[in-house]
Amino acid sequence: MSTLLTAQSLHVDTAFGPLFQDLTFTLKKGDRMGLIGDNGCGKSTLLKILDGSETPTSGSVSVASYCHLARVEQHLPPDILSLPLREAVLAQLPERERLSRQWQAESILAEMGFVTEDLSLSTQVLSGGQHTRLLLARALMHRPDLLLLDEPGNHLDLPTLLWLEQFLQRWSGSFVVVSHDANLLDAVTNGTWILRDHRLHAFALPCGAARQALADADVSDALRRKSEQKEIDRVTASAKRLANWGRVYDNEDLSRKARQMEKQVSRLKAAQTDVTAGSQWSLTLQGDSVRADRLLEMNGLSVSPAPETPVLFSVSGVRLKSGDRVALVGRNGCGKSSLLRLLWQQFQSVQDNASVCLHPRVTVGYYDQTLQQLADNDSLFDALEPFAPQPDVRKMALIGAGFPWIRHQQQVKTLSGGERSRLLFVGLSLARFSLLMLDEPTNHLDMEGKEALANTLQTFSGGVLLVSHDRQLISQSCNRFWFIDRGVLSEWHDLEAINARIRETSVASAATITAQESAHPLIDDSDRLLEKLLLLERQLADDLARKPKHQKPHLQAQWRQEIDALISQLE
Repeated sequence: MSTLLTAQSLHVDTAFGPLFQDLTFTLKKGDRMGLIGDNGCGKSTLLKILDGSETPTSGSVSVASYCHLARVEQHLPPDILSLPLREAVLAQLPERERLSRQWQAESILAEMGFVTEDLSLSTQVLSGGQHTRLLLARALMHRPDLLLLDEPGNHLDLPTLLWLEQFLQRWSGSFVVVSHDANLLDAVTNGTWILRDHRLHAFALPCGAARQALADADVSDALRRKSEQKEIDRVTASAKRLANWGRVYDNEDLSRKARQMEKQVSRLKAAQTDVTAGSQWSLTLQGDSVRADRLLEMNGLSVSPAPETPVLFSVSGVRLKSGDRVALVGRNGCGKSSLLRLLWQQFQSVQDNASVCLHPRVTVGYYDQTLQQLADNDSLFDALEPFAPQPDVRKMALIGAGFPWIRHQQQVKTLSGGERSRLLFVGLSLARFSLLMLDEPTNHLDMEGKEALANTLQTFSGGVLLVSHDRQLISQSCNRFWFIDRGVLSEWHDLEAINARIRETSVASAATITAQESAHPLIDDSDRLLEKLLLLERQLADDLARKPKHQKPHLQAQWRQEIDALISQLE
């Protein structure tokens, strides 16, 4: 099996210590790797090093000459936000190639589910799911052999997540995907890298089995270390006893044996089995129960993303009380986050709103998926002041969450997405709220964090309003379900029935898109077919001109098939 990429002794230092060290691995054709680990352990940094965007402190990465590599970022580059879709895909190509490869951009966008009418849409108005499809389209323009995907499942609703899963299953190349979605990784990967304790643990297993294998190894390591420590303690005690007897009886032989045993102790300690430091922080949220029949009531409320914009849905006769853990469910763009923002603004406002009634004693905690509640220029220490004014409390909370004292004056804007999410959760855990509103809280949480969140929500004594596409979190932690569909919020009692309804509408939408594509094909004239034919013939000729060991026979066969098909169409 041919090697696509080799990494040797990768080491990355930061101002606060090593991020990871001595990472050595290879990626071969056919590898479909999941990369997982705690927030802030360096997963995104590792992908950037592999594609050459960043340079390690030491070590090297070697990419095979025949391997085309592309990285799918977490966010769209700012310089393409004002561009239409087609231009956003073409923007990464040299100016001289854009016109001749316009057909390719349109073809890939069609494969990603976009129709002709979408091509003129501005990139900045796209939903989160459409962002992911556009980022994939940009990467596929390079015809990559190896894809590096950085949390592609973030912000995706259930239908788009299922689409991503199917896309990766059908993808013929190799990939490394960073994700905290165990279901997605189990469905699409054949190997797992776990970045932990500055080291990379590799398994030829999908995510769930790999995590269990590492947990089993941790148990074995802990038992082995315990046995080794017993031997160290025994030899240490013997050395002390002999050294004492040597002094008491002035016996040089006993003193020499004691020194030999002390050296043996040093050797045993140097060879002692390493055990994981484990996660330093456990996510816990404390709630206050308000004895009342309602914390929140909504009557005749119209929800829109901003003033003077169309209404997305309406709410009437809906109540929430302490002990209710409500999941807001619906497709991307239906207005779930808009409702939470509206309620948060109402809580902060001094003006009354007849459509929203909050209990006078209610205290509201809000997790904003954009994480903008934390000011970029604040230090980590200052960012927690609104949640806990006491300096000592904030200091100990940061240390307990894995932020050492040396980092407390670090600015929030320098944190990774996962670390910023963890910091906001630290703040929420320092206060007691009677109503907790969480907008996509798992987007940046690692797997252990997701499990801890589900457990702490199950026992939260206040009320919870949760927006999430994480099926496992919703099913484990919520006891009520509000479904937004066709402009109306209604209560459902069966989560599976909601998912089935969403799938039905997705199938109907897909059928509509297919019909539109048939009626308005993206490539519909002989000029574009001819451009495509000329480009394929040039690519084939260029590849044949290479040395035999650098040629790509599988691509040559694919290009020849496409050329024959185009010639048939033109004739």
